[in-house]
Amino acid sequence: MTTAIIDDEPLAAELLATYTKKIPFLQLTGTYNSAIEAMKDLRQNPVELLFLDIQMPELSGLEFASILPPATKVVFTTAFDKYAVDSYKVNCIDYLLKPIAFEDFLRAADKANKLNFNASVPVNVPVPVTPDPSGGFIYVKSDYKLVRIFLSDILYVEGLKDYVKIHLSPDNRSGGSRNVLCLMNMKDLEDSLPSPEFQRIHRSYIVHMPMADAIERQRIIFGQNYLPISDSYKDAVQQYVNSHTI
Repeated sequence: MTTAIIDDEPLAAELLATYTKKIPFLQLTGTYNSAIEAMKDLRQNPVELLFLDIQMPELSGLEFASILPPATKVVFTTAFDKYAVDSYKVNCIDYLLKPIAFEDFLRAADKANKLNFNASVPVNVPVPVTPDPSGGFIYVKSDYKLVRIFLSDILYVEGLKDYVKIHLSPDNRSGGSRNVLCLMNMKDLEDSLPSPEFQRIHRSYIVHMPMADAIERQRIIFGQNYLPISDSYKDAVQQYVNSHTI
């Protein structure tokens, strides 16, 4: 089985790579220290089995698992047991707690092998955003399904290379999760969102301006998150702010 490892702790990733090389039916194709780093390789060359850490910067293991092809089987490797329930919502086949002993690693690998997933792994093909004519919601492709996102639920959009992460309000109607990860580029999404309520403020951020908590010193604040306003977009942002300032 083709296999990859993603773990932001280099020593943990190295240990799992050592374990992998001891198992004859596993073929290690890559070891990565972040999901973002692995994204391009695994999109172009999906693997049959992925050993995936959960708590990682930028993109968590749970978020990354939700966009993997269905034929990729996931074994989570983490120091925290609190994610166990959520992990099975993204079809993981096992959940290993660190420090991981070789016998536990072997058991998880053998379980994956016995499932006998030898079919070709499909490549994730992006689907264009379908805007609602009334402006009330859009559909985006996430986890091999079209997810309805109410525009009023969107706080801001974050660009992550070939993916975008749509951050939603805690009390959203768009499916429960506070984030939706989808395979598309920022420009396509920007063109599908109504202006001027949705403003591009940075090459990595589109903001739903009425949802912002505050604006200060060339940054927009959403709770504990501070999003920078780049020079390229500051005039458009200032124009919007001026039109809503009393």
